[in-house]
Amino acid sequence: MNEVPKRSFAQRFHLKLVVWSVLFIVLLCGSAALTGVNWGEFFSNIGQFFSLIGKMAHPDWKYIQIVIQPVIQTLQMAIVGTTIGTLIAVPFSVVAARNLVKNPVVRGIIRFILNLVRTLPDLLLAAIMVAIVGIGPSAGVWTLAIFSFGMISKLFYESIETIDDGQLEALRAAGANYFQIIVFAVLPQVIENFISYFLYTFEINVRASTVLGYLGAGGIGMLLQQSLDSFNYSQTAIIILATLIVVLIIDGLSNYLREKLD
Repeated sequence: MNEVPKRSFAQRFHLKLVVWSVLFIVLLCGSAALTGVNWGEFFSNIGQFFSLIGKMAHPDWKYIQIVIQPVIQTLQMAIVGTTIGTLIAVPFSVVAARNLVKNPVVRGIIRFILNLVRTLPDLLLAAIMVAIVGIGPSAGVWTLAIFSFGMISKLFYESIETIDDGQLEALRAAGANYFQIIVFAVLPQVIENFISYFLYTFEINVRASTVLGYLGAGGIGMLLQQSLDSFNYSQTAIIILATLIVVLIIDGLSNYLREKLD
């Protein structure tokens, strides 16, 4: 008698699986048709991908000496940009938190600003900054700072909203002011999350700075642009390998530090 419900559940599960699979295929095919995706052209030209890989299979190892300085510049851009964005994000996230600011109008204005900043893609920000401050690492730093500000501020205020409100009420009852509440009740509860979010954003910025440099925002991305424009794929291979090594090192260090914080 116990086998009937099991079969019924299995039948319902398979039915849902079939329905969702069919729906996914219909949406995929419909989206491809609306956007003009040519599957046949993609698979017929896939040989060009392997041809490009073959051209990069013989890296120009002498080019490493030229790559080192741009890699260091890329890291510096990510560090400075992430730090500036984080410092600006902290006061905004405090004002945007529902449990710290009860006025919905003030909170709504701050969140609108944060949503607006996050709406701007980093490539667009890089193009704007290159137009404002010119080609070079300064454009990359300010692009990463604005990008970091938008992302970290959201992570920060969401983290603040999950803290124990008991400590806030205790300090308010004791007559503490707004600044004292933040320093003695909020920061001790969220500081580990803040550091973790900072490291996570730094990882993203190291990867993003490579692409931003392709638009003239400094870093190793500018070398990537030059090597691709000149079809010098042996140098492109060195740039990709250097970027990969840096990303792996940063990722490993960030994971190690986050584990220590837990």
